[in-house]
Amino acid sequence: MKSVVTGVAGFIGSHLAEELLEMGHQVVGIDAFTEFYPRQMKESNLFTIQNNNKFRLIEGRLQDLNLERVLSGADYIFHLAAQAGVRTSWGESFSDYVDNNIIATQVLLESSKKLHLKKLVYASSSSVYGDVDELPMSEDMRLCPISPYGVTKLAGERLSSVYHKSYRVPVVILRYFTVYGPRQRPDMAFYRFLRAAIDGDTMVIYGDGSQTRDFTYVSDAVRATLAAAEQGKPGRVYNIGGGNRISLKNALAVIKRVSGEKLKVKWDDFHRGDMRHTYADTTRAQRELNFAPQVDLEAGLKQQYQWMLSDFKGIEGD
Repeated sequence: MKSVVTGVAGFIGSHLAEELLEMGHQVVGIDAFTEFYPRQMKESNLFTIQNNNKFRLIEGRLQDLNLERVLSGADYIFHLAAQAGVRTSWGESFSDYVDNNIIATQVLLESSKKLHLKKLVYASSSSVYGDVDELPMSEDMRLCPISPYGVTKLAGERLSSVYHKSYRVPVVILRYFTVYGPRQRPDMAFYRFLRAAIDGDTMVIYGDGSQTRDFTYVSDAVRATLAAAEQGKPGRVYNIGGGNRISLKNALAVIKRVSGEKLKVKWDDFHRGDMRHTYADTTRAQRELNFAPQVDLEAGLKQQYQWMLSDFKGIEGD
């Protein structure tokens, strides 16, 4: 099998590529190495697979590549490449989100029309829901994103649906709910909180701590993604959550237990675009993908903390 993974040097993409190689797939990884966070971190994500003879890395933007050649012979495409970050999607940087989340997705879908794909998995986000009155969030709810980032991810979903209906591109859409674990992006909350705990710094928290999230460990997200490729119904949307809905205050208590450190916290105003609550209804994924999360929040945070601690020690030793 040949699988193409866009955003392969990213958080989820690198874990997914590792698993595909373990399964015996030939993997073509595409990454533009945008400047959203340091290139060195992305390159280190590929350390365990960079010399695998079944892995080939192609650097570049989807908009600039000869996709007909790159995608030739592909059985599966996993489209994880995106300009991430809710808080940075406002103002002048919005054009980057349009380019990397909407135009790049359209270019990929257009190039997939004539392929004999088994499945194209599009990675979306719980950000497409916005603030809702009813929890848990089901795939058929009205979507009303409250950030420009969420708008662009929803546009990618709509494009995927259009290409499925018009050209029968076998797209399956996954809405990930707050994925965490080793290799998490440095702008994400758990990375920032654990880094502050390790360094003895003050962690800045936006809001009063009552906001809740459904946290999904990265290995569970990868398992769901592979299940979507094998069992997902083209044209369908699936929520992928960890079953770990918890308030931020309670999550901090878990971080304190995991790290054994006294946390220094500074509370600040809510950020525009931040959702107050997320909670995935995963009934459809359970029924059609046989998906059930396996890693609870404390176990997952222990893994992320140990990874960050070893990374910290490596930096100290340089």
